[in-house]
Amino acid sequence: MDGLGELDERISGCRACPRLVEWREEVARTKRAAFADWTYWGRPVPGFGPHDAPLLIVGLAPAAHGANRTGRMFTGDRSGDVLYRALYDIGLASRPDAVSADDGLTLHGVRITSPVHCAPPANKPTPAERDTCRPWLVQELHLLRPTLRAVVVLGGFGWQAALPAFAEAGWAVPRPRPAFAHGARVDLEGTEEAEALALFGCFHVSQRNTFTGRLTPRMLRGVLRDAAGAAGLHPFGPAQEDRDAPAS
Repeated sequence: MDGLGELDERISGCRACPRLVEWREEVARTKRAAFADWTYWGRPVPGFGPHDAPLLIVGLAPAAHGANRTGRMFTGDRSGDVLYRALYDIGLASRPDAVSADDGLTLHGVRITSPVHCAPPANKPTPAERDTCRPWLVQELHLLRPTLRAVVVLGGFGWQAALPAFAEAGWAVPRPRPAFAHGARVDLEGTEEAEALALFGCFHVSQRNTFTGRLTPRMLRGVLRDAAGAAGLHPFGPAQEDRDAPAS
C-alpha cells in the first residue's frame, strides 16, 4: 500500500473529536427515512481520487446523509451532484453523478479532500475541530507534493482552514494571508520542498449557493477549468458556450 492509501485508512479510524464522533455515529444509527435500507459509513471520510493528481479540490466537511452515508467525498448529496456534473462537463470525471462508493466513478487528474473529515452538526465544525483535523490535510499535501500544481478551495471556511496547512506542508503563503473570494487566484511560491502552487477560490457547492444562483454551473466550470489549466491538465467541455451564453 502506498502512502496515501495508508493515510486514508488512518483517517477512517480517527476518533479525535468527541462531538463529531457522537454525531456521525448517531446519524448512522438513526438514518434518514429515504435511506433506511442503507448501511451508513458513519466514520471519517478520506480523500478521493488519484494519488498522483496535479489538481486538488478542498471542500468543507462530509454531509451527514451524503458522504457520511456513502463513505466517499461529495457522494450521495446535491452538492456532490453539482460538483461532479461540472467535473464531468469539462472532462475530469468519468460520469456526471456520484451515488455510491461502488458506482464506478473515476476522476482524471483531480483529487477531492476536506479540512474536516467527519460530518459536523448543522454542517458547522468548530475552530477547534478544524485545527484538530488539520494534520491529516498537511500529511495529504505532503504526499501529493511531487505532482500537485493547483488547488481549488470551496468556500471561506475551507480557505481559512487550508492556508495554514499549505504553509505547514512547505509552500510560502503570503502575509497577510490573502482573503477568500470567488474566482480569486493566489500563486504560492515554491520552496526547496515544493513546487509553486496556484490556489483558486470558489463559492462552495452548497444548496444555499446553488439554489439561489450565487454559484451557477457556468461559474463553477470556469474556476475548475482555470485551475485544471494551471495544473497542466487539458479539460474540454462547453468553453465556447461559457464565453458567449448568459450566466446560467
